[in-house]
Amino acid sequence: RLVKSGKITSLEQIYLHSLPIKEYQIIDQLVGPSLKDEVMKITPVQKQTRAGQRTRFKAFVVVGDGNGHVGLGVKCSKEVATAIRGAIILAKLSVIPVRRGYWGNKIGKPHTVPCKVTGKCGSVTVRMVPAPRGAGIVAARVPKKVLQFAGIEDVFTSSRGSTKTLGNFVKATFECLLKTYGFLTPDFWKETRFTRSPFQEYTDLLGKPAKTLVLEDAERLDV
Repeated sequence: RLVKSGKITSLEQIYLHSLPIKEYQIIDQLVGPSLKDEVMKITPVQKQTRAGQRTRFKAFVVVGDGNGHVGLGVKCSKEVATAIRGAIILAKLSVIPVRRGYWGNKIGKPHTVPCKVTGKCGSVTVRMVPAPRGAGIVAARVPKKVLQFAGIEDVFTSSRGSTKTLGNFVKATFECLLKTYGFLTPDFWKETRFTRSPFQEYTDLLGKPAKTLVLEDAERLDV
């Protein structure tokens, strides 16, 4: 409701106060048409039931705007189209900010990861190391796509474990990007000035009902 009424205008305001994103339309409105999505893999998964095997399809989808925001969604469904649609919605709800930094001199825009980061999922471990400008994304096909969506231009990566398990490979890469804001560099050592959360600031607006009840509806409720 705060996004709809124009009180929140950027994703950074949401991340600053750690507000939960519960509707994917919020991402659509704040990021807009620059948000792209790609299906990484669709794999059939089976469950043994009394009647026999039940096959469903599992879709892995990555979304990103190429400018510091990326999300990952995984969804199972009986039909491929439903799985993809559900995965896109889940990916939008899980969009995270990606911190970018420099390799050497702070000239131009940030282009690589700010520090060495490691992500792990299952047996797969992915490590990212800052790279000089112009090095490009030195990575396998799967993490390269995720890093492009995140807006990182140069990075060295190394991976170990069963990287052919694509689901774990994508999740480990995503965890790496999630950790970029977890490391406190000296430029974050400034004293924190706390500002009021939008929930506190717009209490009156949120206290009002979203829809005004029509008289007939009110009478029906009384009955």
